[in-house]
Order: sequence, then C-alpha cells, then structure tokens
Amino acid sequence: MSTSEFNLPDVGEGLTEAEIVAWRVKAGDTVVVNQVLVEIETAKSLVELPSPFAGVVTAILVPEGQTVDVGTPIISVSSDGAPAAPAPAEPTQADLDARGAVSDTAGSISSEEGQGAVLVGYGIKGQVSSRRQRGAVAPAATTPAASARPSSVPAASASTIVAKPPIRKLAKDLGVNLGEVNPTGLAGEITRDDVIRQASQASLFRNIETPAWSSDREERIPVKGVRKAIATAMVSSAFSAPHVSLFVDVDATRTMEFVKRLKNSADFAGVKVSPLLIMAKAMIWAVRRNPTVNAQWTDSEIIVKHYVNFGIAAATPRGLIVPNIKDAQELSIRELASAIEQLTITARDGKTSPADQTGGTITVTNIGVFGMDTGTPILNPGEAGIVALGTIKQKPWVVDGEVRPRFVTTLGASFDHRIVDGDVASRFLADVASIIEEPALLLD
Repeated sequence: MSTSEFNLPDVGEGLTEAEIVAWRVKAGDTVVVNQVLVEIETAKSLVELPSPFAGVVTAILVPEGQTVDVGTPIISVSSDGAPAAPAPAEPTQADLDARGAVSDTAGSISSEEGQGAVLVGYGIKGQVSSRRQRGAVAPAATTPAASARPSSVPAASASTIVAKPPIRKLAKDLGVNLGEVNPTGLAGEITRDDVIRQASQASLFRNIETPAWSSDREERIPVKGVRKAIATAMVSSAFSAPHVSLFVDVDATRTMEFVKRLKNSADFAGVKVSPLLIMAKAMIWAVRRNPTVNAQWTDSEIIVKHYVNFGIAAATPRGLIVPNIKDAQELSIRELASAIEQLTITARDGKTSPADQTGGTITVTNIGVFGMDTGTPILNPGEAGIVALGTIKQKPWVVDGEVRPRFVTTLGASFDHRIVDGDVASRFLADVASIIEEPALLLD
C-alpha cells in the first residue's frame, strides 16, 4: 500500500505556523485532487487547503484547534483505491434544452476553462468580474410613472422571486433571504438597494440585541492567529514609528450629491457606491501630489512608492485586517468601486488571502460607519500614512456668511514623522479635504 503524507504548506509570505480550524474529511473518506481537506487559520486569514493526492484518507495527524509549524505532516492518504476521473458524458437533448433556458434567462453561462490541479495554497478560484459584458443593455432611466408607483410591493414568495443573477449573488454574499425582501423594481423585481436595505435592517436588529450575562465569571481567549498578529503589528508600529496626527473638518455636501448621481447613473448599475469611494480617489490623487506619504522607512533608506496599493482597514468577525487593492492608481472610479466592493465582501467572509494583506502603501479606516466623528489611527506597519474617515452628518455650517445645514465630516490622519514632515502631511490632508469638498476636481 502506497501512503503519502501532506505537510502543512507555507500559504503566505514567510508563514511559520497555522492552526487547524476544521477538517472537511475524516479517516476512511475517499478524496480527489483539489478537494478541500482542511481549513486553517494563519496570522492573516482563513485558508482552505486542497488535496494534492487522490486516494483514501488513512489518518488525521493533527486534531482541530492545534497550532503546528509549517512542514508538519497533518494528514495521510493512501493511493490504493484512488478514484478514476470519470469520462465526460455526452449531453442529452434535455441537457441542451436546459442549458439554453439558463442562457436565455441569465444572459450568459459561466465558464470554468483553464482550471488545473492546484496542489497547495488556496485551491481553484473562479474568475470574478464586475465589468459590464459587451452588448449589455443599460437599465432604462427612471420615468415619472416609475416615481408614482408604490415604494414597495409585498415580499415575493420563493416561487415568484424575480431577481437578476448579480442580485442573487449579492444576497447570498450578504446572507439575505430573497423571500423576505420587499421588491421595489418597476416589474416587481428585487433591486440591489432592496437587498442592501434588508441586510442593513438585519444587521441593526442583531446589533440592538442585548445578550444575557454569561454564567462564567471570566472568559479566557487564547492570543493566537489574527489577534496575535494584530497585537504584534500595532505594538511594533506604535513604538517604532513616531506618529504625528492632524485633523480637519470638511463640508462633504458635494461628495454626498456626487455619490447620489453615481448611484443613479446607468454606468454604475450593479456597483456599490459610497463616500468611501470618493475618499479613496481623493487619497490616491493626493498621493500623486505628495508622494512621500506613500513611502516606507528602512534603516538605510526611504523607499518612495510610485504606485498605490490602497489598503482599507476592515473589521471582521476574526479581528481587524487591512487588505489592499493593488495598483489602485490605474483604476477608473467605476473599477475602483468594484474593487472596494469585492474586497469588503471577501474580508467579511473571512476569505482574504495573505497576499492581499501584504504590500500595502497607504490606508484608510472608515470609522464613520460606526458613528464615530474622528480618531487617531495607528499606522499599518511599513506604511507612512493612514486617514480616518469620520461619520458624515448634517451640521450647521457657515456658507457665504450664512449658517446653513451641510453634510460635514472630520478627517483624522497619522503619519510617520521620520518620513513625512509637518508641511507635507498638512498639504496631503488639505488635498484630500479639497476633493471631499469638491469632487469635480477629480476630473481635472
């Protein structure tokens, strides 16, 4: 009998250990190449490990909950009785008819071409794209008749749910049951806003629930995985990089108007648009004018990056992570919106890869979503600048000598004072504020 052992691989840059979170197989199970064997937690993220072997599982060598070093054998698989790959069956006429029906409804059939064997790492991933397909018809503009229809219709039953495939995917990503959503589309279909509204309401109800006191007087949480990595990074950043922080109040009324126009634009149909998108564009624009805020300190030199790997601090059930969008300076505003949306969904699902959490050059933290006005953010290790976007709400504001209600926010920023002098930090934050005050400057 030929038996092979699968050693814990390095799925990140310099990974030294990982925790076995959940086995997806057990002794005696038959597995095929690329079948997910186990879910592990590294210092950066949850990762699914696919099988490099086909055969029968002979033993689970490391139990769930245990942390082991890279290179440690974690499972053994016997090649005896390995399943042979089945030959593709000839499609029947019923299959062809069914495929045609799906094609007519969804507009296209997803392809899985080019997927080969993956022995270690993250497994096979499908192509994710939010770009509009060639020949796609833009949604019709809202008409006066549309505004006159009721704002909602009764929630659809499971058999009468009308929603496009992207909306169904969004609902799945957000954990929304489409049967509980009130559709507001012109033809009774569920729209993107309907799904987001339902998800927000569910989140609100969860947040206002007050759990009962635990019967245990104390809870001890092991310091490992992401929590350990966060603690190490924050201590290193706080005590190695001398922070200097600046704050500025900004009239964001035109940003809110701009966001509203983008939401109503056919070019942005199916893409989430928020003030964070304008904030990201503003920071990328300001980096080009003040490049030293996009730099890294070493003991011998300052490395100024002439590209922007834009980091977004994300609060997840597993803790704070900072995934980044590679070469964000090359993206259009619509492409950036899609990238931010995908980054957020992936982070919330705990599927952010280690590679997506390394190489960042500058970061934004959106504390406004928690109702906070501002804060003093700590630099992401290896970066020289971070900006906190506070809540945007109406406040009295002086305009042309008159007090008027305006949408106002506060920006808080921290910089590595070894690299960024006070004047550069001030100019950078002033540039960001100028875009938030007048997004039309992005068109220059």
